[in-house]
Amino acid sequence: MDQKQALITLAETLAHHQGVSHYAISMRALGKGDFFKNLMRPDRDCRTRTAARLFQWFSDNWDDESLEWPEGIPRPDKTAERQAGAA
Repeated sequence: MDQKQALITLAETLAHHQGVSHYAISMRALGKGDFFKNLMRPDRDCRTRTAARLFQWFSDNWDDESLEWPEGIPRPDKTAERQAGAA
């Protein structure tokens, strides 16, 4: 799975789990609601830095207790602040 599809999968999985749209996930992660809508277009992509930021956001905000991280998508470690808060 390529990076673009992995981000879309994460957004759709988390949105479905939380009962919201990918617009809501985009607002929470980036402060703009149209990111995933645009990313789903075949002619669109995102910068590497934006992708890294999103992967980290998903990892930090994933509901580990009730939602399995999608198979085949590498997951970054949670940030130190998130790990400290969970301890």
